[in-house]
Amino acid sequence: MKFVADENMAALEPLFAEHGEIVTMAGREISADTVPADTTALLLRSVTKVDATLLDALPQLQFVGTATIGTDHLDIAELERRGIGWSNAAGCNAQGVGEYVLSALLLLAERSGDTLTDKTIGIVGLGNTGSAVAKRLAALGCNLLLCDPPKQAAGELGPWVGLDTLIAQSDVITLHVPLQRDTHHLFDAKRLATLNHDCWLINASRGEVIDNRALIELKPQRPEWRLVMDVWEHEPNPLAELVSLCELATPHIAGYSVEGKIRGTQMLHQALFADAIATPSLEKLLTEAPLPLQSLTASISQSNLQQLCASVYDLALEDRRFRAALPDGFDARRKANLTRREFCAQPLATDVACDAQLLRQLGFLI
Repeated sequence: MKFVADENMAALEPLFAEHGEIVTMAGREISADTVPADTTALLLRSVTKVDATLLDALPQLQFVGTATIGTDHLDIAELERRGIGWSNAAGCNAQGVGEYVLSALLLLAERSGDTLTDKTIGIVGLGNTGSAVAKRLAALGCNLLLCDPPKQAAGELGPWVGLDTLIAQSDVITLHVPLQRDTHHLFDAKRLATLNHDCWLINASRGEVIDNRALIELKPQRPEWRLVMDVWEHEPNPLAELVSLCELATPHIAGYSVEGKIRGTQMLHQALFADAIATPSLEKLLTEAPLPLQSLTASISQSNLQQLCASVYDLALEDRRFRAALPDGFDARRKANLTRREFCAQPLATDVACDAQLLRQLGFLI
């Protein structure tokens, strides 16, 4: 086989090298004009568009895999019409997104002098990433409102609330929906105008879920809003006005982590080879050592938990680096996050049983 892969994917050699030639390219440069015509499999991330034009240039293509949960960059109908197999990697980045949102909320709470557990937090979309966020916030004892109409309609356990109710009752709203026709500009000017005056709004799904221009126009009228934006319309060229209005701004890296990237490539290996070839475990593919052991000398508080999260991944530092890299450094900052570790890479020592239980629920290694 001949694999063409996004250069930012992890564990390509140990998973695919014995099955054929691997050609790596920058994801945004994979196109009908650049990809070898004898390519049989594409291994991608969200920045590469797979459409009829690209497929016309690849007559031997058998499989397209995206190491992401989202599939809005794939023309699935066209792939299926041509009989080309495809797969995504749902859940591979869930832990990273859960940790990103938790870190962002703790940082905002510390900066504003608020207690996070006093706030009502609305989660829109309870798929893999939204559920990972909910699990961590529930462990802290936060009051959660959950909105996911497809899951509610399917009879899955809630309790569920409607989107308008969630907006009216939430101090914090975090978005985790896929991009599709009914979620494009889900938060348009009319809906944004109904947010509480001091709302914290986080988008770690897709940039187009929020009308970015409407947010720019409304934010000066709502100076107490706190915006955390990881995804943007017009990536890799986010609107500079919106970046300047955000409390925290990052380059679509909420789900980026060493562990998450390996999981994504593993899932594509499993999808392509099914039961014919065993997929190596994460432990066998992970070459990086755990982070140095930390010993906790005080019971967990909001402040020291925020510091602990920041010691694994410093979100405030990435925010500063991202701003400094603009206007042209969006993809460079994404690539710079490839070495980010998840909480599971951080071993902790504590002799407080309740703290140990909480830290395990948040993902740390005790």
